Amino acid sequence: MHRESNANANPSAVLVPEIVPSSPWRVTGVEVLPGFRLQVAFADGLTGVVDMSGLVHSPKAGVFAALADPSRFAQAALHYGAVTWPGDLDLAPDAMHTAIQERGEWTL
Repeated sequence: MHRESNANANPSAVLVPEIVPSSPWRVTGVEVLPGFRLQVAFADGLTGVVDMSGLVHSPKAGVFAALADPSRFAQAALHYGAVTWPGDLDLAPDAMHTAIQERGEWTL
């Protein structure tokens, strides 16, 4: 599972203390799974699956239609506690957390 990088890798480059968000819904890990799915972990220890297979292949996918390319989908990364992709695509971590807390999976 990919984790957010730590600014302590080069302590001499840090000019201000690292800001560590404390929101329980902050995503701390993401792993790309087969079938346009993600395994995610949150700051509060909650884990679950995000299933985007229906969304990326939907005529209503909008900007997320670009993620129907498996190589593009595989570029999922974390940025400030949210799952992101190149091209300014991201998922709302708070909505993701709520759905996974209630059902164990967020299906888009």
